Amino acid sequence: MRIDTNLLGAVAMPDAGLHGPATTQRRYGREDFAAAYADFVAYARTADETGFDTLWYTEHHFQHEGYEVVPNQVLLGLWSAAVTQRINFGQMFNIVPQWNPLRLAEDFAAADVLTGGRMRFGVGRGTVPREMQTLGARIESGDNGMDADAENTNREVFAEAVEVLKLAFTQDRFSFSGKHFTYPPTGIPDRGGVVTDLTLVPNVLRPVEFYQACTSARTVQYVAEQGHVGVYTRQSIPSLVRAWDRHAELAAQAGREPRRMLVLHAHVGRTREEALERVRPAHDELAKLLAPYGRFSHYDPPAGHDSVPFAFQPTLEESVRQHVYAVGTPDDVAETIEAYRSALGLELLSLALDGPGLSREVVQEQMHLVSAEVAPRLGIRMAP
Repeated sequence: MRIDTNLLGAVAMPDAGLHGPATTQRRYGREDFAAAYADFVAYARTADETGFDTLWYTEHHFQHEGYEVVPNQVLLGLWSAAVTQRINFGQMFNIVPQWNPLRLAEDFAAADVLTGGRMRFGVGRGTVPREMQTLGARIESGDNGMDADAENTNREVFAEAVEVLKLAFTQDRFSFSGKHFTYPPTGIPDRGGVVTDLTLVPNVLRPVEFYQACTSARTVQYVAEQGHVGVYTRQSIPSLVRAWDRHAELAAQAGREPRRMLVLHAHVGRTREEALERVRPAHDELAKLLAPYGRFSHYDPPAGHDSVPFAFQPTLEESVRQHVYAVGTPDDVAETIEAYRSALGLELLSLALDGPGLSREVVQEQMHLVSAEVAPRLGIRMAP
């Protein structure tokens, strides 16, 4: 089983938790963002030293609230690779509708060439209207009543852009004509002729595997049919088994081999009580941030409900009970991971070890504890 780690990418937030400011009332400044980037590079070094396969960043824009402050994961991954020895760097995820797909392909290819193939490529549709619409895209969201027209447009743009990306990565000469993109545009004069195709320069020297979040039935079907690595998170084991099996069924129908990855929040302590106390502010702050966007819809329904309310906000105890968070001693955390591995045949795991309010020292300690204490209990030797 491959073990990665992924970062939310927040600024220092010592007042995180239920009793801190409302998420919409936070505002940080330039020094805070710069300090966070020093943390991110430190995490890259520690993840490299402790044997994680890949460190995944997260793309978001204009978040003065300080939760997710990395707008360009490829650029940060390129710098991180320059100060580390062996670890890979991934994007969880490039928000494709916000990008010109050819500029994204160029950036990724250049970084992959410069790092000797140490980049992993993730794609997503997006979540937040503030950044999507500012950058020329649309998305359904709790902020706009889950606008169905925005969703359909977003899916169309995303699918065409992914098709362009795959052509650019795999073909030495390519062209594309769709509803939203035409490459090259028709009739471009060029040195006495007309441009009829394009070449990505530079280009990757290996096949590019696409990773994509699976957050809805429509997306699961698309991911399975396309042969992408489906990335799942925040689901109980029974719920995830059903999703895992459905993914495999759809992939088989499309003649694809199913590839799936689990993202699991984890926190290790000397005792279970210590771990719960230390991770609680991070869990609760993240729940405050994500609940209005319906990001906990794949939890098991709370008592008295047939389904999960859209803005459901779980407690830490509920997240641990459903195994969405693996919290406790090294034995406790290893036991939760093993439960997923046994139920799913899990081969790809990314552990989310950071969170709002967790200091650099704590996050680095978590990386060491996973490598030295948790992984060996799973029969895995991480340290290079």
